[in-house]
Amino acid sequence: MADSAPERKGKRYFIVAGEASGDLHASNLIRQIKLIQADAVFCGFGGDLMEAAGMHLKKHYREMDFMGFIEVIANLRTIFKNLDYCKRCIEEFKPDAIILVDYPGFNLRIAPYAKEKGIEVIYYISPQIWAWKQDRVYKIRECVDKMLVILPFEKEFYNRFDMRVDFVGHPLLDAIAQFEEDNNTESFRATYRLNERPIIALLPGSRKQEIKRKLPVMLKMTTHFPAYQFVVAKAKSQSIGFFEELIGNADVRIIENDTYRVLQHAEAACVTSGTATLETALFNVPEVVCYKGNKLSYYIARQLIKVKFISLVNLIMDREVVKELIQNELSETNLRFELAQLLEPGKREELMLQYAELKNKLGGNGASLRAAKIITGAS
Repeated sequence: MADSAPERKGKRYFIVAGEASGDLHASNLIRQIKLIQADAVFCGFGGDLMEAAGMHLKKHYREMDFMGFIEVIANLRTIFKNLDYCKRCIEEFKPDAIILVDYPGFNLRIAPYAKEKGIEVIYYISPQIWAWKQDRVYKIRECVDKMLVILPFEKEFYNRFDMRVDFVGHPLLDAIAQFEEDNNTESFRATYRLNERPIIALLPGSRKQEIKRKLPVMLKMTTHFPAYQFVVAKAKSQSIGFFEELIGNADVRIIENDTYRVLQHAEAACVTSGTATLETALFNVPEVVCYKGNKLSYYIARQLIKVKFISLVNLIMDREVVKELIQNELSETNLRFELAQLLEPGKREELMLQYAELKNKLGGNGASLRAAKIITGAS
């Protein structure tokens, strides 16, 4: 991570992404913008994927990724330091436009600062203000020049507040389409020293707090389903030692930084809430959605959140397609029952039909290119 700013060439974009999914989608956006504006220059906050795509990385999202009310309060000093540093980086880089990727607690403080400086403000992947803090829409309307949304119902939501936005489709469809299909199960098993039993994937998330709360419950499934082998798709952001300590003697294989291949070969999955729920569905894997947060944070969230579901799959479909086990519902008994249901052939067939409908609602491939065209004015 270099300290000096890149030299001036073409149009300059400062990008802020504060978590792993933002890093993925912003990296694909950078590549598409480069196809349109070959001399464009990128600088910002993000992750390894954005850096690999050609962005000058000023701060990694690992230093910014705090989840839950209590965790945020405990890290306020760090958050404010990061905000000050981000503003200094913008001042130094002098961008023509700033692209904010989700991450609202941070980005909705950067947006008015950039607007005051006369910088074009583009928001790619709307904050989930339709779920809670809907009054944020007024701040967005004041300080965001272009809002690009990725969920089909978000356009109608913003229209209710007389704000024009562009629905570009979901960039996960692009990310998965770019992923090389791997039908060689034998090769996959050999690479990770797996046996012949069918695979159940465990996706416990990327943050330490959520992994500590959810993975122990998921691991208990290993004793109930001896005909299956369990694979933990490990987040790159956490150390192998951290996972090994939680797993102990459980009969589980850890696979790092290869989640998509794990999903390609999985019969079913236990998935923490978030983007991973949608990724799992797009790989046609039956799943149980698992969520357990800090008790006080969860209590506060329940008073504020205005949606019926926590998983993207159910939110987009506006009905329960995948089972959600939330807080106290995430127990060994409940997870065992739901996982057993998923392994029944009839349930799989039913889910595949609903997953096909889900993909259709998401607008098809090409979200990153459509977003790049709007950002560069090429459309």
